[in-house]
Amino acid sequence: MDVLRDNPWLAWVALALILAAIEAATVDFVFVMLAGGALAAALAAAIGLPFAAQVVVAVVVAVLLLVLVRPLVTRHFTAAPESRTIGAAGLVGRVGWVLQTVTETDGRVKLAGETWSARIPDGGVVCQPGQEVRVVSIEGATVIVTGDTAGQKPE
Repeated sequence: MDVLRDNPWLAWVALALILAAIEAATVDFVFVMLAGGALAAALAAAIGLPFAAQVVVAVVVAVLLLVLVRPLVTRHFTAAPESRTIGAAGLVGRVGWVLQTVTETDGRVKLAGETWSARIPDGGVVCQPGQEVRVVSIEGATVIVTGDTAGQKPE
């Protein structure tokens, strides 16, 4: 253990790596902040501060990171559930354009740069080519759309 006695910063770096590994498993942005404190203590050890000062530096930096940085990082990486919808579910509520007449059984619309099979809900109004429509739901690979009187032709 002469290596750690001669290079105390190495022990702090090892602790930071362990904390980073734990963070990778938990993804809670707590252990990475503690790892930041350990890295600050490694820097303090490298410049020759005594062990007690290294511990104080580690605690102060970790607390500052937890209080100031963690809320920002957490807010950035955890968006509202509505904004996290991906894939087809993210298309509900979006506007598209009719390419081929949309009836209760068939039709085609351009939506998010792609051509989709489409139909209107039972009892809905038939949508004509060039008409703007809004996606109300998705059933398999078919979007269910409703007509919208305002709109222009797609580009």
